Amino acid sequence: MNKLLASAIFAAGLSAFASGARADCGSVSIAEMNWASAGVAANVDKIILEEGYGCSVEMVSGDTLPTFTSMNEKGQPDIAPELWINAVRTPLDKAVGEGRLVIAAEILSEGGQDGWWIPKFLADAHTEIKTVQQALERPDLFPSSEDPSKGAIYNCPPGWQCQASLGNLFRALDGEEKGFEIVETGSGAALDGTIASAFEKKTGWLGYYWSPTAILGKYEMVRLSFGVQHDKAEWDACTSVIDCAEPKVNSYPVSEVYSVVTKRFADEAGVAMEYLKKRKWANATVNSVLAWQTDNQGTYEDAARHFLETMPETWTQWVSPEVAEKVKAAL
Repeated sequence: MNKLLASAIFAAGLSAFASGARADCGSVSIAEMNWASAGVAANVDKIILEEGYGCSVEMVSGDTLPTFTSMNEKGQPDIAPELWINAVRTPLDKAVGEGRLVIAAEILSEGGQDGWWIPKFLADAHTEIKTVQQALERPDLFPSSEDPSKGAIYNCPPGWQCQASLGNLFRALDGEEKGFEIVETGSGAALDGTIASAFEKKTGWLGYYWSPTAILGKYEMVRLSFGVQHDKAEWDACTSVIDCAEPKVNSYPVSEVYSVVTKRFADEAGVAMEYLKKRKWANATVNSVLAWQTDNQGTYEDAARHFLETMPETWTQWVSPEVAEKVKAAL
């Protein structure tokens, strides 16, 4: 009886140890931001942290400034998978310097990309067009649906900061004198509709867009150069300011997009923190996943599972073989 009791106690101890080993990560809260790429990233993290590392994950609705403020002041949530840090750079640097927050991987390996784009089929047919200036020499290739005698440059939706930069760059490039007009789209959906229509009709399209997005996963576009380096001082003082008096040609900044975690998580999560230090993906990968989500009317979780099931060559580089097998078994 004593041997049986000892064996039972030993077995229970092993079971508790195993559970403890899986639970080293503990309880984790993840910000599920309210835009698609970040929402999918949060759900990828949830699945990998739960199934691969034994974490207990809670999803928390988020947005850039509210999430950063809460992490900085309250230590919650633990993880912001996709934080566009240009909006919070100064206070983030202070929070990192004072030991409240920790920057993990740059989740978008190429950063967030704004700019003026044209369809790839048009770029392939007109290889001489590499820059915005070269595109503006050919208004005939980008006819406006409102006035076909003019070229069209499609603007971003009302209220977005990019309206200021597009308007200023249009004036700096003498867009009106070169036969172009700015076409207001009215909404994100309407802007997407103009791109879809251009591809269906195989007509030229020139305008503002950004990556990563579902549209760029569905329709191949080429981002044009402005022929100059990004001038941050000029951008802050004029390019991004509505109706700047004397705008100059400038390039859009590449937005740095990082995963940010609380100091508590970084100190206590163990190997799970190593995963977040490695976890990054290319814009083309994100675009593809978001296009699948849109076409299949999927949720963020659906898209995350699609990514994990169909692109193991990407995410298995972020984790150990043992963790990868646990995640695969759970899908």
